[in-house]
Amino acid sequence: MAHKNDSNVISKNRKALRDFHIEQRFEAGIELKGTEVKSIRAGKVNIVDTFGRVDRGQLFLHGLRIQPWETASDWFNHGESRPRRLLMHKKEILKLDQLTSIKGYTLICLSLYWKDKRVKVELGLGKGKTQVDQRHDLKKKVELMEAKREMARFNKGR
Repeated sequence: MAHKNDSNVISKNRKALRDFHIEQRFEAGIELKGTEVKSIRAGKVNIVDTFGRVDRGQLFLHGLRIQPWETASDWFNHGESRPRRLLMHKKEILKLDQLTSIKGYTLICLSLYWKDKRVKVELGLGKGKTQVDQRHDLKKKVELMEAKREMARFNKGR
């Protein structure tokens, strides 16, 4: 989406792509404290099981774990998994509120990345996959790998 090269990516949520059908993707800014930015720069962030939720007209990110900065005092440090406000236009937030009110849909954090010295979040509007869907995806992946292997073996013999 917005992050063209992978050098800007801080963290990706591969589990989300396995567990959800992603139908739409959105970019949002994130409101952070100074110590949180330092921890993110140090790579001490985990976005697994992170999701977005609209609450009273504002969009919040829940479940994002940013470890406290070691050298900061308790006064300046942040809560490890506090809800963090996401920055989007009001119309986009209202649209997301309507879309997530449909049964089965949720906002999943797909990745965290740098964009012009700012941390951005890529959210995906997704619907949960069943075990049958997950098995089907795995079968497709295995078949594709086997086909590539056979093609490589065929081309090597030439």
